[in-house]
Amino acid sequence: MSATATELPLFPLNVVLFPGTVLPLHIFEPRYREMVVDCQRENKPFGVVLVKAGSKFMREEPYEVGTLAEIHNLRPLEDGCYDLMAVGIQRFRILSQSHEKSYLSGLVEVYEDEPEPEEMLTPMVQQARGLFETYLSMLLDAPEENDLHTNLPEAAEDLSHFIAYFLEIEDTKKQHYLELTSTQQRLAEEIAVLRREVPFMRQLLFKRPDDDLTMLN
Repeated sequence: MSATATELPLFPLNVVLFPGTVLPLHIFEPRYREMVVDCQRENKPFGVVLVKAGSKFMREEPYEVGTLAEIHNLRPLEDGCYDLMAVGIQRFRILSQSHEKSYLSGLVEVYEDEPEPEEMLTPMVQQARGLFETYLSMLLDAPEENDLHTNLPEAAEDLSHFIAYFLEIEDTKKQHYLELTSTQQRLAEEIAVLRREVPFMRQLLFKRPDDDLTMLN
């Protein structure tokens, strides 16, 4: 067991959060309202983890790798619920789980990518950035790619997490990206997805209006 292992509230969701990304949440279940109160009182984050398929309500089974989330812009509502922004900070691995409280908690340790040579990552970063800017501009219907460029992360690992969060792919595939410990492999797999998706999206966006009619004849 890691000497730096710590106890953390866990929030199983049907979403994969990555470091450096933001997830808006509406907290309405009593167990997670209690979790928010505890986090605020103890000044600690909670962990966002993807729920495994087939999990039962109130006994959700999470994947073992998740992301620490800090609470920002917390807004208490009149009905006792909360709106907040969960800001992804760092990945973790669950070592053990506990059901002592109304919500799930776990003993977790930090989970990080292995160091890789910058000269190996630089060309992949440039390629991934270019493809993703095109992908995101079409996805958001944003004509100004310069605005997107200035807001993308600079560091290779940060960029790879950012791309993984916004790709329109299955949650299990995103979880795979979250669990990788090689920035190079994550970027390589994302580049492969973007090479396939960008031409497909371009074809959908720019096909002629009479194409559908032609297909019906």
